[in-house]
Amino acid sequence: MRDTAAMPPFKFKPDIAARRALVVVVVNTVIALIITAVNGDAFAVNLVYSQCIGLGIWAMIDGGRHVLNPSGWPGAWRMALLVVVAVLTSYGGGSVVANLLLGRDLFASLSNVPRATLGFVLMSLAAGGFGAYYFTSRAMLAHARLAQEEAQRQASEARLKLLESQLEPHMLFNTLANLRVLIGTDPVRATAMLDRLNDFLRATLTASRTEASAGRHTLDQEFARLRDYLELMAVRMGPRLRYTLDLPDELTTQPVPPLLLQPLVENCIRHGLEPSLQGGEVRVSARHEGSDLVLEVSDTGVGSEPSPTPGFGLSQVRERLETAYPGRARMDWQGRPGGGTRALLTLPWTPSP
Repeated sequence: MRDTAAMPPFKFKPDIAARRALVVVVVNTVIALIITAVNGDAFAVNLVYSQCIGLGIWAMIDGGRHVLNPSGWPGAWRMALLVVVAVLTSYGGGSVVANLLLGRDLFASLSNVPRATLGFVLMSLAAGGFGAYYFTSRAMLAHARLAQEEAQRQASEARLKLLESQLEPHMLFNTLANLRVLIGTDPVRATAMLDRLNDFLRATLTASRTEASAGRHTLDQEFARLRDYLELMAVRMGPRLRYTLDLPDELTTQPVPPLLLQPLVENCIRHGLEPSLQGGEVRVSARHEGSDLVLEVSDTGVGSEPSPTPGFGLSQVRERLETAYPGRARMDWQGRPGGGTRALLTLPWTPSP
């Protein structure tokens, strides 16, 4: 049985209701044509009766299901009972309304021969049951699809938040470990590094709150965080660390997952530049190629051979890409001893609004 309590509540949508009413009017017209062909009565008279009864059935079923269960759909037995009650009530009420419109005795059709009355009731019951099944099944499928998409979106957002929470402590613990060493060996640089760390954390927290309320993280914001992080690392490494950030103006508003590039930059510094006495340069760039957004992170450090088991940073970046762009993004990583490393991220291009 479907768990209706977990679904979002229904909302009245005039456009959908209008389309349903139009379908009901067409069906009622077909029924009037059938009755005219079988009994030979005037089509206009049959049309008035058919529309009054049919629209009444539709209104009672469509409105009654919301009364029975405002947050979901009634069970099968309750829905069937609703159809029967709607048909019997609307047949009597619709006939009275039709007689009033036609200037007849209000209860003239109800006193018709039992066989004819029973035939009209059975036809109305069949039409009402079919209409209820058709509209209900279509609406339930659409509603279930929306609920599934919402659940998938929430799961993806939760997964991204989990990955982001894993990345931030990883960088922070490395920085604190380096800061602990500097406190004993170079207090002046340790103080400068602590000031940079304070600025970096303040900027990161402020940006996170802003992005959470706006629901969007752009390349401009990502590169700003990278600049804060690289300035923090430059205090510790001094002239051994050089960096270049290349972000064209037309790409600043491109959306990307938060903290996507930082683990790659950290990987360059930790495994490429720090083991080298001369240090080296980290380059981060973005460019637009056809239908792709290409992000590149490279270094001129000691390099390394590709490993069958990628480290924390690389594996997390790949996982974030798969979560944010399932099957539509990839990361290519290259490295060789003495030749530095290069990570190339290919993401879907998002046209500017």
